[in-house]
Amino acid sequence: MDGDEAQFSVEIPVTSKAYLWADKYRPRKPRFFNRVHTGFEWNKYNQTHYDFDNPPPKIVQGYKFNIFYPDLIDKRSTPEYFLEACQDNKDFAILRFHAGPPYEDIAFKIVNREWEYSHRHGFRCQFSNGIFQLWFHFKRYRYRR
Repeated sequence: MDGDEAQFSVEIPVTSKAYLWADKYRPRKPRFFNRVHTGFEWNKYNQTHYDFDNPPPKIVQGYKFNIFYPDLIDKRSTPEYFLEACQDNKDFAILRFHAGPPYEDIAFKIVNREWEYSHRHGFRCQFSNGIFQLWFHFKRYRYRR
């Protein structure tokens, strides 16, 4: 420092200015479009006790989750899902989706059954064009003596 210079470190707060991009990176829940696939299960018991005029009760056969992440900061990191046990009821599970900033995690309560992971049976887990798709059906067990 020269003789005619002094250290200056006094800072005053700047009035907040609203930027157009500020809302884009605010933490928020993602938008989603989900479907539940329900239907009848025509096992031997239901075939003997029900018919097409008096059908058996519908059961959940699968889910389709479409979750939209258009404003991800890290475009190369793919969202992921976690299947967790539900504490209050063992018949249900918690399906949690995690993507990273600026999106918060989102969770859904689903039926706790075994998944069919074959793409021939409708399984899809992909992330493209800012849309994370998780589609799955549950395994169908055949009764055999």
